[in-house]
Amino acid sequence: MRLQKEGILSGKIIGCAMEVHRQLGPGLLESIYEECLCYELSVAKLKFERQKQIIIDYKGTRLANNLKLDLLVNSAVIVELKATKN
Repeated sequence: MRLQKEGILSGKIIGCAMEVHRQLGPGLLESIYEECLCYELSVAKLKFERQKQIIIDYKGTRLANNLKLDLLVNSAVIVELKATKN
């Protein structure tokens, strides 16, 4: 059941990302796409956290570097944005 819910959530996120791509096309900075995707996620009434820091513990030792997620949607799906030069 949880996998089905995450699949539906992933589909909504992909739909939002596709809308951003339709509107902006390729070739912009990742930060621009992130801001626009956050707008679309808000319109879709999805909860998200931007640039979330995650502490990494390895065998009982806290690593010096945290993991930084571009987006965490509904506390369930990690979104890592990438932009390439056109």
